[in-house]
Order: sequence, then C-alpha cells, then structure tokens
Amino acid sequence: MKITEIVEQTVSIGSPIRNAVIDFSAMTVSAVAVRTDHVVEGRPLVGYGFSSNGRYAQGGILRERIIPRLLAADPDALVDASGVLDPFKCWDTMVRNEKPGGHGERSVAVGTIDMALWDLAAKAEGVPLYRLLADRYRGVVADPAVEVYAAGGYYYPGEQETKLQDELKSYLDMGFTAVKMKIGGAPLKDDLRRIEAALAVTGGGDALAVDANARFDVATALAYARAMRPYGLRWYEEPVEVLDFAGLAEVAAAASMPIATGENIFSMVDSRNLVRYGGLDPAQDYLQMDPALSYGLVEYLRTLDMLASHGWSARRCVPHGGHQFGLHLAAGLGLMGNEAYPKVFEPFGRFAPDMTLANGKVTLTDHPGIGYEAIDEIYRILSTETLS
Repeated sequence: MKITEIVEQTVSIGSPIRNAVIDFSAMTVSAVAVRTDHVVEGRPLVGYGFSSNGRYAQGGILRERIIPRLLAADPDALVDASGVLDPFKCWDTMVRNEKPGGHGERSVAVGTIDMALWDLAAKAEGVPLYRLLADRYRGVVADPAVEVYAAGGYYYPGEQETKLQDELKSYLDMGFTAVKMKIGGAPLKDDLRRIEAALAVTGGGDALAVDANARFDVATALAYARAMRPYGLRWYEEPVEVLDFAGLAEVAAAASMPIATGENIFSMVDSRNLVRYGGLDPAQDYLQMDPALSYGLVEYLRTLDMLASHGWSARRCVPHGGHQFGLHLAAGLGLMGNEAYPKVFEPFGRFAPDMTLANGKVTLTDHPGIGYEAIDEIYRILSTETLS
C-alpha cells in the first residue's frame, strides 16, 4: 500500500455559542483524505480524518511539515509486514525533526492524519476500527455498546434558564441519561441558578456534569466547589488552568465530587505529569484526553500504558471530542465511554444511521474503518471529490 495523495481543507463548525473562555463563532477543523494505490472492490482505499473541536484547523502545519514528510518518505518504510500502511511507522515519520515539548498545535495536525491512517488500517482488513483494536490490544474482547453523555449547555446570546432546560431535556429524550453544561461564563450566583434549573430536568446530580473550561483561579474554583457541594454532581470539569497541577490538586482535595480533566493535555508525558502531580484519584476521577488532539491513537495507546503503570484503569477514561473515532476507541480498548455533541459542532458529532442510542449507550456500526462513509453529512465533506 502506497500513499498517492493527501488532501486537506479547513471546514467551519462555527456556532453562536460560548463557554467560559471562548466563543465558537469562528471555530474550524481540518479535514483530510489519505488516498492510496491499494484497490478493494475496484476502488483505491481512502482514509478519512478530521481534527477535534476547540483548537482550530491546522492547515499550515499539515501542508508545510506533516504531509510533505509522509509523501517524501520511502513507501517501504511506512508499511508493516503485510504491506499495509503502519500508523506507528507513519507517526515516526510525521514527527521527525520536531523538538520535544510544545505540543499545543502540531499534536492536532498529527492526530488528524493519524485518524485517517487507522481508518485505512481497519479498511484494509475489512473490519470496523473497534474490532481491529479489540483483536490487537484487548484479546478480541470489544464492548457491544459505548456509554455516552450529551455535552451542551453553552452560553447562548440572551439565554434564559428555560432555554437551557429545553436543550437538556431534548438530550434525555434522545436516549442520553447524562448531560453536561458550562459554568464560569457568568457570576457564581447566576451559574448556581442555571445548575438548579438543569437539575430540575435531570432529576439528580448524578446525571449532570459541569465544565469550567479551565477558567478559574484556585480561589474561585474552590468557591464553586463549596457552593456546588449539595448538588452531588457527576463531575466538576477543568476547574483551573490545565497545567496548574498544584492548583488542581488543591481543588481535588477540597471537592466532594469527582474531578474530570485532560482534554487540553496533548501528550503522554504531560498526561503522566497530570496523574503524578494533579492530586487525582484513580478510583473516582475521570481523564478526558482526546486522541484526535493529542498526536492520535498511536500516542493514546502509549498514554493508556502509562496510566496503567500508575494505577489507572482505562475505564476511567472518557475522551473529549464527540466524534465516531472516539466511540471506536472506547469499544475496542475498553474505555468508560465517550463524549457526544448532539446539537453543536455539526456535522462531525453525528452517529451513523444504523447506530442505536438507548439508555445512555450507543451501538457501533459494522462498516469497515471508522464508518464515516455511512454518515452522509460528514462524508460529503470528507470525500475526496470534495477535498480534491
């Protein structure tokens, strides 16, 4: 199998919403198609990928560094013993001549291509990605369904509590049993009113998580933790700046609810520092590293190995991003679950039509690879006809 072309484009997922830190009116992602000379059923195999939401498109890095390295490489140096593109060998090529550290943007570009390479690897074997992963890394065991929660509850222009309640109720009506809302974009007293309005819909705190998007200093994060203590929330997400591990440890020690964090941690090494110094409890807290933002599945596998060596189960991992790639990883690698975005960042959070959501869990597609071809709204963007 040889790469014949890699094409990319920037795609808008802008929306008139905001969290505590940024608005998403100009949000973009990178979409890529990795074309090969490997023919199946009369057509060359193509792998598709895109970057996750929240970090903007990475077209410059992709075009100037990552894609040229793959195209310039000896094709024989990129394949495994069976002649299929090897994501690990391709990963080594993509990061060649990159200095250690500084993971914030190039990790997204590498993760975008990595997604497409794993799509190709599974397609070459004629199986869905979760089956490939279960066979290689989990003794063939795959979860038949993945637990998902609905992420939303953003700040909308002129938002009232009734609008938030209507949004969260719509998620429960879809079949979700847990939802997440934003905090930190309003004064504490206003956010508490919003949380109480949400609790009136969910019926209890175990079905409601809150996300501060790393907005707070330690004092403010502690004030929120104290104020939210009576609610018994599912988790308190990113209460302080993502690399302030000492601050996070202080909040985690004082909070009565689980802490969730990691979506803005982009490497195995930084993830290791998080679990070493962040004061998190592997029996209670949650890790949300997003493979599409953090150098892809190749690095995520290394991260899972590191976590296991520090006493963390994969069942404490719930990737950020709300994409079908994450669902495959959750089912194939035995993660706790995956985030979902039912109504924002369209269309990249959509499930395939043959996937069933019920009682907070979604079944996976049996389409080879990740299965983006089965989601018309996504495939129209990812298809080579659009990207070329």
